[in-house]
Amino acid sequence: MECARLSRYGILAVSGAEARDFLHAQLTKDIANLPPDRAALAGWCTAKGRLLATMLVIPAPQGFLLQLARDLAPAVAKRLSMFILRSKVRIADESDAWAQFGVWDTDLGVAGVAWDGDTATIRVGERRFLKIGKGLAQNCASPEDNWTLQEIRAGRPLITAATQDKFVPQMVNLEVLGGVDFQKGCYPGQEIVARAQHLGQVKRRMTRLQLPQGMNPRPGEEFNGGVIVDSAAGEALAVMPV
Repeated sequence: MECARLSRYGILAVSGAEARDFLHAQLTKDIANLPPDRAALAGWCTAKGRLLATMLVIPAPQGFLLQLARDLAPAVAKRLSMFILRSKVRIADESDAWAQFGVWDTDLGVAGVAWDGDTATIRVGERRFLKIGKGLAQNCASPEDNWTLQEIRAGRPLITAATQDKFVPQMVNLEVLGGVDFQKGCYPGQEIVARAQHLGQVKRRMTRLQLPQGMNPRPGEEFNGGVIVDSAAGEALAVMPV
């Protein structure tokens, strides 16, 4: 078993009687029918269909937790709150309150999301899990880059401040990963996302790359005609021309 403490993710807590309906109306994924024991990848877009954030939506006892890039958490919490209006919803940036760990090369016996008090275990892939909790402590020896490499090999994009507002969901393969529901109702950017899908207008796609030795490009940097989304240990995800 490998384990790494994660610092690159933030956590938004979304609670209130209308939290589910609110998220369903904002995100690319069907949240209205999300089971309480399953997490889901989703995106939040501008009106022009560009991703403001990618996130893992985690059902929680008091509503939902949204795991997203740590450098986006404060701004996304503020901007998302602008759409609450009269809805019975509360959004709080709780990034500092939740300890987060990536665990892989093991089986923790959880099929989706399992809560034990204030601690959740979430399956995110084959033999890969997240553990998050308030006051949670884990004895982890692996550097965080090792977890990032696992995410890159799984093809899971993380939109950060450097790549915000650059891509429609299909450019980072979010629909391939089940993060876009084309049957649900409207959400910001829905018409553009649907049009790009049905008319085949996506001319750039995210691909996994082996980087030249010694090269460590950062998210948002240009590389061989494309844009880096994530990189670690000589490998990267980059949006490249098709």
